[in-house]
Amino acid sequence: MTRAIEKKNLSIAEAWKLLEESIIYYHGKPIGTVAAHDPELDALNYDQCFLRDFVSSALVFLMDGKPEIVRNFLVETLKLQSHEKQMDCFQPGSGLMPASFKVEYNGSEEFLVADFGEHAIARVPPIDSCLWWIILLRAYEKATGDLALARQPEFQEGIKLILDLCLVHRFAMYPTMLVPDGAFMIDRRMGVYEHPLEIQVLFYAALIASRELLLPDGDGDDYLKMLTGRLGALKYHVRNYYWLDLKRLSEIYRYKGDEFGKEVANKFNIYSESIPHWLTEWLPEDGGYLAGNLGPGRMDFRFFALGNLMAVIASLASESESQSLMNLFANRWQDLIGHMPVKICFPTLTGLEWQMTTGCDPKNSPWSYHNGGNWPVLLWLFTAATQKTGRVELAEQAVAIAEERLYQDHFPEYYDGNYGRLIGKEARLYQTWSIAGLLAAKQLLANPDHLKLISFAEIADNLGCTL
Repeated sequence: MTRAIEKKNLSIAEAWKLLEESIIYYHGKPIGTVAAHDPELDALNYDQCFLRDFVSSALVFLMDGKPEIVRNFLVETLKLQSHEKQMDCFQPGSGLMPASFKVEYNGSEEFLVADFGEHAIARVPPIDSCLWWIILLRAYEKATGDLALARQPEFQEGIKLILDLCLVHRFAMYPTMLVPDGAFMIDRRMGVYEHPLEIQVLFYAALIASRELLLPDGDGDDYLKMLTGRLGALKYHVRNYYWLDLKRLSEIYRYKGDEFGKEVANKFNIYSESIPHWLTEWLPEDGGYLAGNLGPGRMDFRFFALGNLMAVIASLASESESQSLMNLFANRWQDLIGHMPVKICFPTLTGLEWQMTTGCDPKNSPWSYHNGGNWPVLLWLFTAATQKTGRVELAEQAVAIAEERLYQDHFPEYYDGNYGRLIGKEARLYQTWSIAGLLAAKQLLANPDHLKLISFAEIADNLGCTL
């Protein structure tokens, strides 16, 4: 027992050391963390700081009482925000935050270079960066009590530019946000275009955070009214139409297609034949989850971990839905947790479906990378969700599984295989958000009060409109 404890302490000490070594400095100040420090592979863009990646590290630093790096990150990335009106198809829209940045040198001069997707796979801009930025700004304020930063005019303007980008007039009848494939954590073609769950949940959390951060003076009150109306409609929409359990599945199974009119049961014209065979046997009696995507004539029945876990943390999922999600994890532990928490997506795409959906992407081969791979960074989200639902014993079990193995395997980016038993075929080692995912989970378990940094209370039901 003593030897096991010593081994765990050694792994955590090593994780802290690696996190410190990953820090990027700009003009002598800590500004972010590199994506990975793998000595065996070319850096490519892994030597940059990705906005979505840094959130995990930022939470670790905030929980450890080291907010300086987070403040610097928020200040400098705000300066990188796009302010240009889109003049052609090859420029980022106004309000967009970069996917990543790096420090470059011209002699003794230092400057930051941002990537808005110009160098990304398939040149997709990251919509999740600006959403995570707002969520992190709120977390910084919760951790430090520093109310002045977000109330600076440039920060107020930055939030409004993001809201302009997200609340723009649309060719749509839904309160959800329309995005292309590759616009968030799953940044390669995986059939998650249109209204993917992850973006809707981050959008929802960012709107709540904006409501807390925006000042009502000037045109701030107009923005507050806009986002409040959208919040209520988005909550109603996701809870009522994305949710899947056996009761809901039975309703979809008996749907009539091609219904016309406003008061119809099958509002999205989902055909019962689209229900996958695996789902009716896989769903436990007391379990449920939010579907991966929803649009005209389309429901993506796949389970996506980040969107579901964040829906619990942000109170977008109701209390009963959140408990059902935890029941799903408990009943389908091998599928969703396995030998390395947490599986990003279940089930995997295979055969002709994999060819057609991914474009024969070899990195997203079945049970690998985003197509059914296991990602240690999701450990902190899983831990936060279990704390929110009072099911912390599930997180303790998952952390125990991950802790020793991550240290032995040198903190890989992701794991492959049905149950995550293999280090990912193209996974970087010493991946910073894998390191931070474990540390953040450990800190949340050690001090549940840290949950306030990322958790959101439920909003009132009388906001906005219904579909």
